[in-house]
This record gives sequence, structure tokens and C-alpha cells, in this order.
Amino acid sequence: MTQPSGDQEDRELKARLEKLSVALKGKRSDLQGAAQAQSEASVTRTGQAMSLGFRVLAEFVAGVIVGGVIGWQADLWLGTTPFGLIVFLALGTAAGFWNVYKLAATTSSR
Repeated sequence: MTQPSGDQEDRELKARLEKLSVALKGKRSDLQGAAQAQSEASVTRTGQAMSLGFRVLAEFVAGVIVGGVIGWQADLWLGTTPFGLIVFLALGTAAGFWNVYKLAATTSSR
């Protein structure tokens, strides 16, 4: 039984090392691809959540502002200084809440 020479052992070790390096690179690229896909999905979900949040805010604030402006104008035309503003501001707030509720109801049913 003959022992392999030092050069032959080195070549075998280098070949094994090269084979393992190629396998490791393949695994790394697979993991990086999966991580990138997960990151892109996370960014998409974050963007959708921010979009929904801004829309909810806009719906509510718009209802309150429109109610306030209508009440203010009604007070100017009718001369009922605080009452029109109070009534229409309350109606605008209720409309804002109703719009947010409708938006949340359609979003949760998806």
C-alpha cells in the first residue's frame, strides 16, 4: 500500500476546497436572493401601510375642515355666530369618522 505524495495530497485538498467554495457561493447566492425578495416584500407592505395611513388622515381632516368652513359661512350669512360653526363642525367630524370607518371596513375585507 502506497502513501500519496505531498503534491498529490495538495492537489486533492485544493480540488475539494474549490468544490466546497463553488457550493458555498451557490448557497450564498440563494440566500441573498431570498433575503432580497423578503426585503422587497417588506418595503411594499410598509409603503401600502403608509399610503393607507395618509389616506385615513386626509379623509378625516377633510371632513372636519369642510364642516368648519360650511359652518363659518353659515354663521356669516345667517348671523348666528357660534351655532352654525359648532353644528357643522360636529357634522364634519362625524362625516370624517364615517369616511374612516368605511375605508377601514373595505380594507379589512380584502
